[in-house]
Amino acid sequence: MRPATGGPAVLPREVVGSALGAPARPTTSRGTDDLDGASPGAAARGTLRDHLELVRAPAVLTVLGDTVAGASSAGLPLAGRRALLPLASACLYAGGMALNDWADREVDAVERPERPIPSGRVTPGRALGVAAVLGAAGLALAAAGGGRRSLAVAVPLAGCIWLYDARLKDTAAGPVAMAACRGLDVLLGAGVAHLRAAAPAAAALAAHTAGVTVLSRGEVHGTTRAVAGAVAAGSLAVAGAALGSRAVEWKILLDTPAACRAGSSTRPPVGTRATIAAALAAAAYLAQCLPAQVRAARTPTAPAARAATGAGIRAMIPLQAAWAARAGRPGAALVLGAVAAAGALLRRATGPRAVSET
Repeated sequence: MRPATGGPAVLPREVVGSALGAPARPTTSRGTDDLDGASPGAAARGTLRDHLELVRAPAVLTVLGDTVAGASSAGLPLAGRRALLPLASACLYAGGMALNDWADREVDAVERPERPIPSGRVTPGRALGVAAVLGAAGLALAAAGGGRRSLAVAVPLAGCIWLYDARLKDTAAGPVAMAACRGLDVLLGAGVAHLRAAAPAAAALAAHTAGVTVLSRGEVHGTTRAVAGAVAAGSLAVAGAALGSRAVEWKILLDTPAACRAGSSTRPPVGTRATIAAALAAAAYLAQCLPAQVRAARTPTAPAARAATGAGIRAMIPLQAAWAARAGRPGAALVLGAVAAAGALLRRATGPRAVSET
């Protein structure tokens, strides 16, 4: 995917499936025909770092919370074998990123010659194989973690990822397809028996993904003020949705004496903490993505679009946390906060050698 999405797809040409790309370099005279005909030994020379770059490893952290948000919204724990569902999402997302680079190998030879395939570090055949293996692993983990109910969501999710990368990415339907990938990833955490309960969270993450995907289309040649401004406005709406009336209603209900008598063991304190956690997570979401989007609206250059795309990818995590907290799972939101912190520390530790998220 070019996350979003990510992505979770990403996850432009998307993100979480975008042209989640590094800055473009001058056009190279090297094409892709010679890469397709590379010797078998060339594939073996791809290093671990090359493959981590191929699958956008840092961005994989942004999809782990999709199933957390979905499961929390459905009132389901991610314990026992269900803990495999976030790993299923990660495999499907990473496989989609590898497929994205395979599908874009000719374009990237011109626009992004530093990527693993056009640079010759990973052959097209190896990238396609990585995509297939990770996709199969994602489906297997979904089946192991949630049985038929989760597999019934994982199969169309995998199909949507492949359809996006192979056919829809550069069409008008591309952002919609990428958003559908992210939404289905959220629903994976709920399973087919609880789709309605998880639908609001899935819609919010899908809407954010659509905006990031649209914005990421300007990562090479720049975006427009109208596009970046619309995406920024959409982020405000998404944050508002995460703090919708239900969170307020829960606080009022759960803090009443009647509610305390009905379920004094856990629910009343969780309601208050959940409301606070949801507000903090929503604020963190806006702090992560909105400034870069506003800068892109003011100066719609390619570097600004790339920065806003990367910020949008990373903002997935606090948005997932907000929906988990809204569902009464502040602990899950805290765990996602730790995931976000780990990602930030990883980027800081690797510095200029960091593997790109886009």
